[in-house]
Amino acid sequence: MRARRVTGLAALLAGTVIVARPPIASRAPVRMKVSPNGAALVVQGALEQTRTTHFYDPSYVKLAYPGGDVPPDRGVCADVIVRAYRCAGVDLQQEVHEDMTRAFSSYPHLWRWGLAGPDANIDHRRVANLVTFFTRQGDVVNASSRAEDFLPGDVVAWDLGGGRLHTGIVVALAPTKARPPSIAHNIGAGVRVEDVLFSWKIVGHYRSFS
Repeated sequence: MRARRVTGLAALLAGTVIVARPPIASRAPVRMKVSPNGAALVVQGALEQTRTTHFYDPSYVKLAYPGGDVPPDRGVCADVIVRAYRCAGVDLQQEVHEDMTRAFSSYPHLWRWGLAGPDANIDHRRVANLVTFFTRQGDVVNASSRAEDFLPGDVVAWDLGGGRLHTGIVVALAPTKARPPSIAHNIGAGVRVEDVLFSWKIVGHYRSFS
């Protein structure tokens, strides 16, 4: 049970010094545990989705927790990341929810969605929350316009315009200098592998697995 701050006469009567916890927004994130071959497992998980996920569906769904998911034939772009990471033993539904519980004010909850608290049914399915989570994890890779700086298993986030965010996973190295690495993503017609790395403005590049 979390200790409560006791002040004034109550503290004297208690005869105990109470040390308050730091404000929740300042509490450091807990580093997620990753598999040593996680990048390869993430790539495999992303590619498998090209055979199962055929629709884009942003509907709000009540999910089990942890390990909850929408039907495998549908989802949003963030679901590609969540499902691929689960193949590497990382449940982003749980990881994001626990980090948002620790540091809710660090996430873009008010200005985007007006939320009063974490929601394990949807938080991990929003690109802005994944971007915040990966940044807090220290997974940020320096911005680059060079194809060779993107490795299989990397997560990329884009701004499609007007603040609309999109995300995908690098699943193959660039075959030639003239072509970018291939990306697995769902932008409206199910999960596909396409050469879209530099098609939109990159606003985030993350590497969780070495």
